[in-house]
Amino acid sequence: MRENKKREAKISFWAAHATTIVTVTMVLLIVGLILLTAFSAKQETRRIKESFEISVIMADSISDSNAAAIASQMKKMPFCRNIELISKKHAMEIWKKDTGEDLESLFGVNPLSPEISFTIPEAYSRKDSILKIQKTLLAIKGIESVATPDSEIVSSMNTNIARLTIILGSIALVMLIISFVLINNTVHLTIHSRRFLIHTMQLVGATNGFIRRPIVIRNLYAGLFSGVLASILLAAAFWGAPEMGYNEIQTYITPEILGITALILIILGGLICSISALIATSRYLRKDYHQLILAG
Repeated sequence: MRENKKREAKISFWAAHATTIVTVTMVLLIVGLILLTAFSAKQETRRIKESFEISVIMADSISDSNAAAIASQMKKMPFCRNIELISKKHAMEIWKKDTGEDLESLFGVNPLSPEISFTIPEAYSRKDSILKIQKTLLAIKGIESVATPDSEIVSSMNTNIARLTIILGSIALVMLIISFVLINNTVHLTIHSRRFLIHTMQLVGATNGFIRRPIVIRNLYAGLFSGVLASILLAAAFWGAPEMGYNEIQTYITPEILGITALILIILGGLICSISALIATSRYLRKDYHQLILAG
């Protein structure tokens, strides 16, 4: 008997919330796609900004050992990453490979200077920050010049990225509002069909909290399940994309990003569904019998 009751309870749950689960899953799936686009765009933006390379040219009199000491000094600076020291000998090898000329045989000595190249963190990829980096490095004894990316290009890129971020953020906000409205309407319709049951429970003395609690909890479960289902569909699309010829998708969307997106969708589904159920239930708890008839 108990098993039959449990089975009936499960069936009634799925029957009552099937429409809600399907609708919420589809909405969350769209929201998930937008979140993945936003996260991958942010990651690609960071990669581009951190790919800016700055070259430090030493004076002719600087030896490789002194250049190595300067490189060690630069490693302690917060704006230097991926430091690479190019010795005089290495610089000559690069020159020979690129031009085919042997300057050392021509002049009798190696006329090239050691160089240090490095990339900068995202936080320093602004025009004013790059100029400060250049000024700081030129103050070091032995550094003759500092070659930096064109400041106008950097400024223009940052402006375009800021505009793109605003556009993506606006789209995400609009979709979030639309998703809340759609999910709220779906949950409202589910509770609307049980409005007379809610009224009957009030007549037999059930408190508002007693009536509201199971409805909110059931919709919370429905929302969480919808978030899990939407996450599974996104994960399936992610892992199946290379088989369909979209090999680069895993470059822009990492498993970490996919995991964060899935967590957001699960929390968002449960949160919106439970809040919507709370609002809808409270609304019907305030209505009398005649108002419930008119609401139908």
